Amino acid sequence: MRWLIKPKLRRSGTPEKANRSFESTAPFLLSTFKGLHHEQDGPCSRITAGTPIPDRAILYLHGGAFVTGSQRSYRGFCGRLAKRANATVFIADYPKLQDAPFPAAPVAALAAWDHLITSGWAADHIVIAGDSAGGNLVFGLLATVLARDERPAGVLAFSPWTDLTLSGDTITTNADKDPLIPVSRMQEVVDLYMNGGDPTQPLASPLFSNYPSPPPVLIQVGADEVLFSDSKGIALVTGATLDVWPDCPHVWQIFDGHLPEANAAMRKAAAFIHNSFESAKR
Repeated sequence: MRWLIKPKLRRSGTPEKANRSFESTAPFLLSTFKGLHHEQDGPCSRITAGTPIPDRAILYLHGGAFVTGSQRSYRGFCGRLAKRANATVFIADYPKLQDAPFPAAPVAALAAWDHLITSGWAADHIVIAGDSAGGNLVFGLLATVLARDERPAGVLAFSPWTDLTLSGDTITTNADKDPLIPVSRMQEVVDLYMNGGDPTQPLASPLFSNYPSPPPVLIQVGADEVLFSDSKGIALVTGATLDVWPDCPHVWQIFDGHLPEANAAMRKAAAFIHNSFESAKR
């Protein structure tokens, strides 16, 4: 990552080109497996692996710096999450910044939640999960539904990007340590995504949101990530459990099935999901 992928991201051209590059390699990186089933369900892709426990849904908001990522590219990873958690995963798609800037993405995330609710899923039968930019949408969605007195069973976030003002100290202190994210491109992404809007808005930077009576929250993050401050900050305001991993890159969980640290992190994530559903029953 440090010698190949990070320099490539630093040099990547337009958002459209970055998206094409990721989508072409994703099937090899995030491969599917036998027994994974997917079908379209409204704005979501419904993913199962085996027979899930009834009344257990995970609404997953994928990462990709608001530039890339899709239901297709995340199918394999979410299939592994579905298998480990023994739950049905719904991957929500949302407009990329090159197609529609803020607030189109959080609006789409809320529409996916509302689709599950109107389809008969109770709020406390849903865990909201996501990674990176998807983690931004996770906490924006959490603040929105809590304000409507809808409380999910739990929240799971992998290396969430929660502060688009880029004010976290590890944006600077971990700039060289982080093996994946090129800090030099982050402001560019924010500017394109916000399209002149104020990044301090709570829906854009959920670090500045309110979370009344939040459900259980688990955040996993690598100690050397530039987004470590984002994870630490959102953990403080939500009362989350912050699970810090040394020597792990941004969203290393996508290597589940290939990397021991990814396997271990996903086991912890699945146990958290199970416990969240069990606690919601009481």
